[in-house]
Amino acid sequence: MFEWVKSFASPRQLSQAGVLGMNRRNFDVISKYNPRRLYPLVDDKVKTKELANKIGINTPHLIGKIEYQHEAKNILELIGNRHEFVIKPAQGSGGKGVLVIRDYRDGVFTTASGRTIGYHEVYQHISNILSGLYSLGGKYDTAIIEELVHFSDIFKDYSYQGVPDVRVIVYKGYPALAMTRLPTKASGGRANLHQGAIGVGLDIRTGRALRGVCRDMPVTRQPDTGADLMKIEVPFWREHLMIGALAYEMTGLGYLGADIVLDAERGPMMLELNARPGLAIQIANGIGLVECLREIDNHYPEGLSAPQRVDFVLNKRAK
Repeated sequence: MFEWVKSFASPRQLSQAGVLGMNRRNFDVISKYNPRRLYPLVDDKVKTKELANKIGINTPHLIGKIEYQHEAKNILELIGNRHEFVIKPAQGSGGKGVLVIRDYRDGVFTTASGRTIGYHEVYQHISNILSGLYSLGGKYDTAIIEELVHFSDIFKDYSYQGVPDVRVIVYKGYPALAMTRLPTKASGGRANLHQGAIGVGLDIRTGRALRGVCRDMPVTRQPDTGADLMKIEVPFWREHLMIGALAYEMTGLGYLGADIVLDAERGPMMLELNARPGLAIQIANGIGLVECLREIDNHYPEGLSAPQRVDFVLNKRAK
């Protein structure tokens, strides 16, 4: 299933095989369908969350935000009597700068990995966020504090410590490709493929597993739990695709990545959007994006609403 990746040595051959490369993505897709003036809508997680809430897209609740260094000392007031939360940069990427607190009691913060830290370490982390240590381009940033997602038991055997998510690539408002990203011990509990997380390609019509990859190599089992990755079937699949379709309406971006988490109580929630989503999803699916995008260009109807576009994808016959 990965022969089309392994057997081609040059970018030209990969392109001929239908693999969308970074240069082609940037010049033929992103520059054409993603006006730069719209980037702040997805690069700033606070703006994204505010827009999503206006049109009814489910997101983790915002507890508060810290914009200036002198406000960092107010973190304890912001969290109040909450015992769990997440601190992240508003303009971060790739999971950098995300601090997950699973328990806070008597001045002791316990992270997702079980490590305990004190107030000063949390304060320093917020200070680093504000200074732009984790932000795109190193710009001054805002620290946001939001509710902790309790991921569904559906994924408990497939994920190590962190929160698994579903990445949906949306083109002209249509869900085109999807995968679930599963944290591993090697990735430090983060759903980041470059850090060693697993990517499992999902059938865009059903949400069922197609194939898995870890560090560009095929896998069929979760290395830390032994669970069979090929048994994954994401529930509430239509709701996942609806978030992606609505994200297009919300932002106006013709090509985007929607990252969605499945909360045990609140269902699918949009975590963030990306105007420049990575291309590893092609390896996870064993499918090049070029043909997927061309199919949408040539054969998918225009002028449909978000629900109609999703239903068109769900009802389309597999080739």
